Amino acid sequence: MIKFLDLQKLNRPFEKELREKLNQFLAEGWYILGKEVKSFENNFALYTNSKHCIGVGNGLDALVLIFKAYIQLGKLQKGDEVIVPANTYVASIFAILQADLVPVLVEPRLETYNINPDLIEAKITSKTRAILPVHLYGQLCEMDQINAIAQKHNLLVVEDGAQAHGAKFNVQCSVDSNQAELSGTVCHAKLVSASQHSSHNTHHPTAYSFYPGKNLGALGDGGAITTNDDELANVLFALRNYGSKIKYENEYIGVNSRLDELQAAFLNVKLPYLDKESQIRRALAKMYISQIKNDKITLPYWDEANNHVFHLFVLRTENRVALQEHLKSNGIDSMIHYPIPPHKQKALAEWNNLSFPTTEQIHREVLSIPLNSTLTIDEIQKIITILNSY
Repeated sequence: MIKFLDLQKLNRPFEKELREKLNQFLAEGWYILGKEVKSFENNFALYTNSKHCIGVGNGLDALVLIFKAYIQLGKLQKGDEVIVPANTYVASIFAILQADLVPVLVEPRLETYNINPDLIEAKITSKTRAILPVHLYGQLCEMDQINAIAQKHNLLVVEDGAQAHGAKFNVQCSVDSNQAELSGTVCHAKLVSASQHSSHNTHHPTAYSFYPGKNLGALGDGGAITTNDDELANVLFALRNYGSKIKYENEYIGVNSRLDELQAAFLNVKLPYLDKESQIRRALAKMYISQIKNDKITLPYWDEANNHVFHLFVLRTENRVALQEHLKSNGIDSMIHYPIPPHKQKALAEWNNLSFPTTEQIHREVLSIPLNSTLTIDEIQKIITILNSY
């Protein structure tokens, strides 16, 4: 069976360095907000060309804390509306609700699965104060148009980058024989130097998740916020730690959401390899896109100028059950991201009668196939062959 994702195999190349970090962690005995968290915050800020990085407990907390910090700063008030894609992982919407704000759903483009900027302005009201673009599956949203709308209507922009670590605007990311040696195990890649372009738009606060399956994954939960805003960063550093800047002095009603010291140590090991991982993912995606030829399958859109990092490779097909069974019967694992649209979730029962046809079509038809650096070329070719035979 070709697994959808084998985390043990994915982390095996780092095992020696991870064990060294574990031993160092045990020897030093500093377990909360120590030098590894500070080091990772500095490293990830540098990687994203950001002034600040605030390590937090997970990606959901990262979003919630951004909204709560803006409330503390008087830039948002409880009850304000936030534009958010209807097609997203439900955490994006939960974050808005947990900050006592009001989500306003906007349909995606069918091609990209991301929020459709052409539909945003029609949803803006006198209560709208922010837009939350979600860079779903590693594909960047159309930020030029979104930024223009936000500027026109004086709206905040908060980016959900949980699935898009390292994705960059306006770079060439085509893969050729000078960049990747695609024979045997794909891990053996020859890579060009990483672009110096900014990841996303670091003038906006961006929330990240380091859930183990992410392109930059910890060995447990973890998250971070990047920003260039000194004032916002100062509030966020306090909010994540009981609202405290000085021990036992609580300036805000904060939470306990600190990036774990050990997970920060592991992330420090893996961060230098992130661009290599992204390059491999793009090389594999290019093979899929160029070689899968089946009119029953719709392949993902890829604008190569926007450096898609392919956290997931998501197909669409009218009969998803049949395609998934075809793959399984031929020894290929797959997953559905995501089977139920947010507005149809039981937790959001007040929205269950709403209609978002494009979102519903996406959630009805999508299927994710294996794509990561542990796959061999033979495995990729088998997946292509089986998909073409469907």
